Amino acid sequence: MRTNLTYSKAIITALVLATATLASGSGARAQEAAAVSITVKNHHFQPAEVHAPANRRLALTVKNLDATAMEFESVSLRVEKVIAAGGEGVVNIRSLAPGRYEFFDDFHQETRGTLVVQ
Repeated sequence: MRTNLTYSKAIITALVLATATLASGSGARAQEAAAVSITVKNHHFQPAEVHAPANRRLALTVKNLDATAMEFESVSLRVEKVIAAGGEGVVNIRSLAPGRYEFFDDFHQETRGTLVVQ
């Protein structure tokens, strides 16, 4: 009987430790992405400069208010996404070091903006 009780305690202890380990590690991995939003109107980003926290994933929502499609693109961010006329899309961006990252509308090269990461 003592062996079964010892065995049961060992299993319970292992389960508690595994659960605690998963819970403590999942907080860093499950950290929510920072939300940043911009719009495109008359082939201009509004705002033209957006700010985001460093070392955190970003979910950049781009709302296109123009009557033509646009392609959100950035060489330094390594992203590109076509947004339909009157539509919106989310550009997921990896964690970034502090700095300035330029982006533009590839279909209208004069449409430019900057992401400032602090």
